[in-house]
Amino acid sequence: MKQQYDQILVIPKPFVKWAGGKRQLISLLNENLPETFGTYYEPFLGGGALLFHILTKKNGQKCSISDLNSDLVLAYTTIRDRIDELISSLKIHEKNYQKDSKFYYYYVRGTNPRSEIEKTSRLLFLNRTCFNGLYRVNSKGKFNVPLGKYTNPNIVNEENLHSVSNILQSSRVSIKCRDFEAVLRDAKKGDLVYFDPPYQPVSETANFTSYTNKNFTFDDLSRLSELCMKLDLKGCRVLLSNSDSKEVLDMFEKKPWKVSKIQANRSINSNSKKRTGHFELLIKNY
Repeated sequence: MKQQYDQILVIPKPFVKWAGGKRQLISLLNENLPETFGTYYEPFLGGGALLFHILTKKNGQKCSISDLNSDLVLAYTTIRDRIDELISSLKIHEKNYQKDSKFYYYYVRGTNPRSEIEKTSRLLFLNRTCFNGLYRVNSKGKFNVPLGKYTNPNIVNEENLHSVSNILQSSRVSIKCRDFEAVLRDAKKGDLVYFDPPYQPVSETANFTSYTNKNFTFDDLSRLSELCMKLDLKGCRVLLSNSDSKEVLDMFEKKPWKVSKIQANRSINSNSKKRTGHFELLIKNY
């Protein structure tokens, strides 16, 4: 009974650090949500900060969430359905990491487990212990981030994992692995679609588009802008986050789009001096 009570008290938050995560912008995003909407769609799920915020405010809200990263989608379903087994596996990682962090990190990074529990456990372990919590894979789909400098990383984070599992079980949330364009088949008039894609780089070195082994290209951005127009014609409410870049501004300069600049920190830049004071765009059609 106490554990169930604790789960209610702990507000669920993202269980992975993700480049471009929205935890720091939640209050601003909340101000820009429509007062009412039908189903909530999020086709670039990532860490799911806005999803957890919406579910906390309105437990039972119908949501359809998806991502092209199959390991990430598996993590959400495993946390929802097999939380106790996952936590047991993470505790083994934690114990081994404490014995010899460098050896164990690179050993786990080099493995390719078959079971769903071990796949998810590996992803969460690497995310908690890798450099800057950056999820990045190479062209072969292999996770390639070096070990981070942490004295005591929170590898298990049991309270939050239980809280996430609890809210995903108790809400009407469907979780799929698919391309973002698939949302057009499902979304109806009055639904809210939030797009938070890998951002267009604002400089040659600021490229964080390797979440899967297929980069998010300029052609993908063009597909996304066309999809936003189709959703608008269906009567859907569309909210989009992206970088303050000329390419994005050019695509969304005309009606029905309202573009606002918001200030945000880039907490995942490898150069700590470049983690503050940049702007990004918030685009909506309502």
